[in-house]
Amino acid sequence: MLIVSNRYSDRSHVVKLIFIIVGAVFVGRLAMLQLFSPKYRDLARQQSLRNVTQYPARGFIYDRHGELLVHNEAVYDLMVVPSMARGLDTNYFCQKLGITRDDFEERMRKANRHSPYSASIFMKQISKEEYAKFENKMYRFKGFFISQRTLRIYDRPIAAQVLGYVGEVDQSDLDRDPYYRMGDYIGKSGLEKSYEEVLRGVKGKKIMQVDVHNREVGSYQGGLYDTLPVEGCNLYTTLDADLQQYAEELMANKRGCVVALEPSTGEVLAMVSAPCYDPNLLVGRIRGENYRKLNSDIAKPMLNRALLGQYPPGSIFKIAQSMVALDLGVITPGTGFVCDKSLVGCHNHPSARSVQEAIKMSCNPYYYQVYRRIIQQGKYKSIYKDSQYGLTVWREYMLRFGFGQKLDIDLPKSGISTGNIPDTAYYNRWYGRERWAFSTIYSNSIGQGEVTVVPIQMANLAAIVANRGYYITPHMVRYYGPDSVRNEEYYTRHETGIPSKYFDIAAAGMYDVVHVAGGTGRRARVDGLDVCGKTGTAENFGNDHSVFIAFAPKDNPRIALAVYVENAQGGGGTWAAPIAGLIIERYLNGEVKRKDVETMYREINPCQKLPLTRRVKKKK
Repeated sequence: MLIVSNRYSDRSHVVKLIFIIVGAVFVGRLAMLQLFSPKYRDLARQQSLRNVTQYPARGFIYDRHGELLVHNEAVYDLMVVPSMARGLDTNYFCQKLGITRDDFEERMRKANRHSPYSASIFMKQISKEEYAKFENKMYRFKGFFISQRTLRIYDRPIAAQVLGYVGEVDQSDLDRDPYYRMGDYIGKSGLEKSYEEVLRGVKGKKIMQVDVHNREVGSYQGGLYDTLPVEGCNLYTTLDADLQQYAEELMANKRGCVVALEPSTGEVLAMVSAPCYDPNLLVGRIRGENYRKLNSDIAKPMLNRALLGQYPPGSIFKIAQSMVALDLGVITPGTGFVCDKSLVGCHNHPSARSVQEAIKMSCNPYYYQVYRRIIQQGKYKSIYKDSQYGLTVWREYMLRFGFGQKLDIDLPKSGISTGNIPDTAYYNRWYGRERWAFSTIYSNSIGQGEVTVVPIQMANLAAIVANRGYYITPHMVRYYGPDSVRNEEYYTRHETGIPSKYFDIAAAGMYDVVHVAGGTGRRARVDGLDVCGKTGTAENFGNDHSVFIAFAPKDNPRIALAVYVENAQGGGGTWAAPIAGLIIERYLNGEVKRKDVETMYREINPCQKLPLTRRVKKKK
């Protein structure tokens, strides 16, 4: 009996040991879950606390006269914590929001993929009116709450390509800047993008306590851990809103662009790319659909032609050719050439006896001869080596004018073209080393061939002549913030190194283009104003482009501009010149008296023939 008792005693010890081990495992596991694992702690906290991002008000944007161009309007994002969204009357919920059951399920799947335990956007950008319909029913929607933010509103339907738009961040934005979180918004183009860090402000955070009914009952620990948002800085731009709108009206029914500058400061008064569109189309929940429509439009309304368009400059380039040749000494102000059409085609006019007359008449054979003297200066016996030397010198001058490079305007650099001023390497690749000379590249003389320019560069050329030899980099913003911060690089003069006396000749020739018989830009004339201009016809595979640059007044100029009208029959004097004249008249005089001309160019497009101007001779 004693032996049996000892045997069962040993078994009881084993059973006790097993219970102790199992109990220890349970206790250890519970301790791990409750004391060390963050999962349930975080879940409990999320059920009682709510982290609400406080989005700052984005900075306003004003024009040069203080007129408000862009401001904000309050909207609401409906947020959801999926793990808390239980016991929901889905049909009632969908009815209140105006969505289908399929929409609801897809949005919930997306929220769960983001995180079951943290908040994400269920429906974005709900208007005040929409929110008011279900605001007092929010207690029935467990797991859902509202986060307020602001939406951009554009006071006038103008300057869309310049102002840009704001959109939701994508993965590249998140990878580049840790400031952003999924669901945040960022400037996607224009000034909204280039001044994003100035405009966006700094986000704040509010920690709220919520009850079992998902209602906010107060700040956590009296707001001890809350941070206030810092609103973004305001931008004060160089744009003249009235001039911008007027130029857009003139470019209706057309493709092309207008760039107007204040020559003495480099400030952009207007920048138009036609066709234009209303920037409010890219605001709110309709933004995505409208973006797809605009982006697929064959007229390319979202393309900023003023900065991205690359065109042959045509005869406008003759002004720069004149200045280079005069500075090199290969011609003098009184140099004349016969209008020899066997060299290159030209319209009918007397031979130019001076640089001033050549600019006025826009004589092609004259600039053929000028360019030949620049390229073949007789420095080398070989015409090939001589041409390589001449082209190198010529290109260095053109770079001083701002051609062949990005003008460092304060807009996104990815949206700016350089144009093309070919160098020796370019032609060596094309024709082979020492297998090309002036006779191969003479088309550059009249702004054709391999030369291309960007419209803002041509407006800048007008500003250079207006300033008699220098420019200040064109820019869109005067200053920003309450302390009027400005970018000092936009107050630096860029000198061409060519004496101002030669630019006086260019200005005189440009004056004659508009005001003297035989000038090619007579339609830009405005009574009482000394308008100086130069016409150009940029060759194209279809109809040629109409081009005109101008500045006014001749002395102490206040505006310089370039106008491009694509595929416009009749050349620069027919389309671009009169549009430029109207813009100058509006800016300098405050109004346009030539209402018939204004109406005609507002309504007509380049596919239509311009009405003929009939002149009735008076009887003697």
